[in-house]
Amino acid sequence: MLADFVRGARYVLQGLAWLRRPGLRRFVALPLLINTLLFSVAIGWGWRLLQNHVLDALPGWLHWLTWLIVPLFSVGILLIVFYSFTLLANLIGSPFNALLAEKVEMQASAAAPQDKPGGLTRISHRITAAAAQCGALAGETARSLVSELRKLLYLALWSLPLLLLFFIPGVNAIAAFLWFAFSAWMLALEYIDCPMANHGYAFRQQRQILKQHRWLAWGFGSAMLLMTLTPLLNFFAMPTGVIGATLMWLEIRRRALA
Repeated sequence: MLADFVRGARYVLQGLAWLRRPGLRRFVALPLLINTLLFSVAIGWGWRLLQNHVLDALPGWLHWLTWLIVPLFSVGILLIVFYSFTLLANLIGSPFNALLAEKVEMQASAAAPQDKPGGLTRISHRITAAAAQCGALAGETARSLVSELRKLLYLALWSLPLLLLFFIPGVNAIAAFLWFAFSAWMLALEYIDCPMANHGYAFRQQRQILKQHRWLAWGFGSAMLLMTLTPLLNFFAMPTGVIGATLMWLEIRRRALA
């Protein structure tokens, strides 16, 4: 149990280490750009929300509480903003993430390298590969949108009851821990979708398989949640999560075949 949790968290570190790996950089660049732009907007929007709706609305006689209110509301707003923008970033970047997951799996599977063709043959192969990638990207975009909408529905169905726990005396003491565990689970589902969908697994099947390795998933998701909430590191969260989840999926598949 604990060993699986730690192993799942280590896949996030492996994802970070793989970011600069040759052959992956061009597939990492676009998800990284999307994540950077959206998180920059999230930080600015979160600060304006704090300034306009909390600090400016604070009565003058309560200004002495600013030292306490600012940190508390900052953490709360950042949790909501970053988690929301993480889902949005993955929704926009999902077609490119699928291509990144495919390349990671190819490298991790240690396929034997083929002889490089020369001259016109190499140019022809590049043109054919580019056309195939464009076609795959179009199909992947449609599939990804449907998958992300299903995940958003799943998120909504579970989020509402969990949020209500915060208003129940006694129970609200454990609500934060339950919300953290659910957020970690959702991030594991979010990123594992990239490699598993490439193999034709629907969202329901992904949940069923991940439940069989729930501690592995919670370890990975918890590390990703901490990374998402850490300044600067959160800009690299999406490509890191895709790579780490792909490596984790390969382990799950090996376990099933063992």
